[in-house]
Amino acid sequence: MVNQNQHAVEKILARAAGKPTVSVGEIVECRVDLAEVNDLYLQTIRSFYDMGGKQVYDPDRITFILDHYAPAATIQQAENQKQMRQFCLDQGIKLLFDIGSGVCHQVMVDEGLVYPGMVLVATDSHTTTHGAFGAFGTGVGATDLAVIMRTGKLWFRVPEVVRIELSGTIPRGVYAKDIILFIIGNLGADYAIYKVVEFCGPVLKGLSVSERMVLCNMTTEMGAKASYIQPDETTFEFLRQKVNRDYQVFESDPNYHYSAELSYDVSQIEPQLSAPHSVDNVAPISRFEGLSLDQAYLGSCTGGRTEDLGVAARILEGKKVHAQTRFVVVPASRNVYLESLKLGYIDTLVRAGATLVTPGCAACLGTHGGILASGEVCISSTNRNFPGRMGHSGAKIYLASPAAVAASALEGKIVNPAGYLEMN
Repeated sequence: MVNQNQHAVEKILARAAGKPTVSVGEIVECRVDLAEVNDLYLQTIRSFYDMGGKQVYDPDRITFILDHYAPAATIQQAENQKQMRQFCLDQGIKLLFDIGSGVCHQVMVDEGLVYPGMVLVATDSHTTTHGAFGAFGTGVGATDLAVIMRTGKLWFRVPEVVRIELSGTIPRGVYAKDIILFIIGNLGADYAIYKVVEFCGPVLKGLSVSERMVLCNMTTEMGAKASYIQPDETTFEFLRQKVNRDYQVFESDPNYHYSAELSYDVSQIEPQLSAPHSVDNVAPISRFEGLSLDQAYLGSCTGGRTEDLGVAARILEGKKVHAQTRFVVVPASRNVYLESLKLGYIDTLVRAGATLVTPGCAACLGTHGGILASGEVCISSTNRNFPGRMGHSGAKIYLASPAAVAASALEGKIVNPAGYLEMN
């Protein structure tokens, strides 16, 4: 018997599948509202033609964002991007965002392409980010994305939903990055495989859209298929500045049965750090204080937004980065770069000794823009610390909040950022 109490995500999938309801475990074929391809996935175009594709189903519902190799660091990368540009031209795809536009997840938000109730599929696992807007966002491989380009549809198994309630008062020096790292460390990297992770609770009301995006982004590191935050006035105020279209907001039925319901009191959380070489290898940052650093890295779809550059500028105002530590700063998008310029953050960071890199994925992917040598140690605001993730497999990556990254860049060693922030 179909459960008539539906979660908002189930209602989104039911709408996209043209059905009144869906149930957990059911296979449904859904119309995709937006499909995004990044420059890692030239294979998507090859697969499209291998499947007999001639014309994409709707060029207005497909976007290409050249972010991972931006700008190209090798001849092969340049060739891949060249073929993608030509494909977009041939297919009439106008939503091509070339090098310098930024990381796909931030660009799509900046450009008003993300809205509540939509199904968004991209060739990037961190598409879970868009649950922060009440959308169903998920990542797929090249073949699945090619199917969408041909047909406009893709099948999904309706996932279970885990509810995580956040209560309490966030301590000074603690950010969304610390909260989600604590949760991942507590639950493990495989806890939410093919599940939706929903965040709720009184703490959410005080979190900005940027911080909500951090929570949702890193559910991928728990194995999540998607994430979800119920849109509220904070969401709507943000969307009023970005989205110029109608959209439908879905709400979960009050008696919906979650597969699990968890609760965390954030008052008890201190700044966290994910140690090499697994994201769920999490401990309080105090355990690693004093560890010398070769590089501090501020950027990515997790930690490169205007707020992140702002907190770093606040910590480094009038100071200098440690002489033996490189501080690499990568705005998440051109829009973030321009906002940060206007607010003076870029000037402050560069004067403090930061090296500014073109908006995009940069060293988060480990191919350019600040990659690490053997044995080097880096503290990073990114979302992964696997061996070789940011360069040499012998390097060590510690994940932390933007505040911790900036404070550590200042000292040349890992430090707790709380003491570097003014009292509220």
